[in-house]
Amino acid sequence: MARYDGLVSAEQLDEAPPAARLALRIAKIGTRAARGDVDNPLAAALTELGPTYIKLGQFLATRPDLVGADRARQLSELQDRMPSFPQDEAIAEIRAGLGADTADLFEEFGPPVAAASIAQVHRAKVRDDNGGLRDVAVKVLRPGIEKRFSTDMETFFFAARLVERWHEPSRRLRPVDAVQTLATSVKLEMDLRMEASAMSELAKNVADDAGFHVPQVDWSRTSRRILTSQWVDGIPLSDQDRLKAAGFDLPGLGDNVIQSFLRHAIRDGFFHADMHPGNLFVDQAGDLVAVDFGIMGRLGMKERLFLAEILHGFITRNYERVSQVHFDAGYVPIKHDPQVFAQALRAIGEPLMDKPADEISMARLLAQLFQVTEQFDMRTQPQLLLLQKTMVVVEGVARMLNPSLNMWTTAEPVVRQWIEQKFGPQGRIEDAAEGAATLGKLVGALPEVMAEAQRTAHMLSNMADSGGIRLDKETTEALAEAQSRRNSGGRIALWLGAAALVVIALAQVI
Repeated sequence: MARYDGLVSAEQLDEAPPAARLALRIAKIGTRAARGDVDNPLAAALTELGPTYIKLGQFLATRPDLVGADRARQLSELQDRMPSFPQDEAIAEIRAGLGADTADLFEEFGPPVAAASIAQVHRAKVRDDNGGLRDVAVKVLRPGIEKRFSTDMETFFFAARLVERWHEPSRRLRPVDAVQTLATSVKLEMDLRMEASAMSELAKNVADDAGFHVPQVDWSRTSRRILTSQWVDGIPLSDQDRLKAAGFDLPGLGDNVIQSFLRHAIRDGFFHADMHPGNLFVDQAGDLVAVDFGIMGRLGMKERLFLAEILHGFITRNYERVSQVHFDAGYVPIKHDPQVFAQALRAIGEPLMDKPADEISMARLLAQLFQVTEQFDMRTQPQLLLLQKTMVVVEGVARMLNPSLNMWTTAEPVVRQWIEQKFGPQGRIEDAAEGAATLGKLVGALPEVMAEAQRTAHMLSNMADSGGIRLDKETTEALAEAQSRRNSGGRIALWLGAAALVVIALAQVI
């Protein structure tokens, strides 16, 4: 990046510490060219580094309050204006993935209309069941992209292991686990069948939601490296000039971005985790239409409850409740005092309340948050990384549309509605029904538990009589294989029976 002059400006270099100035100047030695012919050196440097770094640039492009307006504008090119690969290579990928030529699959197949770090999109036409033509978007993975990502992941794992081994203060950040979370997400993103499945699931979740839509999947023209879906006619959320010219309410769109994300994360536990402006469009009705579902996030009910209570606590300024939720969730070690932690949260939250976004320094806020996590020995929660990353991106996108955005005011209706639904009369009835169903499953499994107990008693008795219990490698592998074939009720029965009869066997041995 230094060779591309993409790190710092000349003015910033003069202000840098001496060691940093020396390192940056050394990095420029041996550069192949002066890079004077590069219009966007920062984006060019990240593009050469590889697809993972491109995604980092896409993330930073949504936060001009962190990287500056000029750098954010440069990085925005990484969102949907990457160089495309040749048309004949795309056709070859489709032939290999779908087992047919494009002429047999599509009535028309056009050149790429958008290219990103992982894939590019072509506009095509297909004939529907009624004989009419309809437009579709055909997404094709870049040739060799899996190998590029694999190389990036090896580099990240190497760096993460070095950090964990040699820098003890960073171990609480769990860098290896964080990279593993990224690697798992990338592995799923490389299979477009998984993306198609995510589109289908999210479309079902939002079917009754106003203001947010998901394109339909064309499963007959989809494979591991090819994804065909409904064509989206709309204006990219990144093109604010066109949105204004079309008369759309930009602050209202910003509210929609935040509320849609929170609704999906808290209500459904399944959310789009790559909501940069290049992946969001506005249709003629003014509704948001999302694309690119390669990176998705999931939250269990416990995490959803904690998230909703934490947000609601900040909204209502109930810092004691926010503190207690952190302790209940295990995010803060119990050796610390919840009241002192609540005091630290108040110091963070109060300066933000009732202030528009343009009066809040996000850089200062993040620095303060990091200091608090260090002070209270808070470890990184890998299962929440996608959520946290997406929240930062979503808030950045909303701030681009509405510089005076108040995050708490915007989030309040969604959070309050879900809290009332979950903890109100309806939620209690649903919880009671789930509890009754779980109890019914356990009662129904009792005969199996007793039968398993009897079989295990005979087995342990015979083993005890023959000189003791041996669990060699073959035995444990056989037990594991047998257990994996059972359903959850069978596993409960197996372990309950084994636990009860170990006592019987020990009594016989003694």
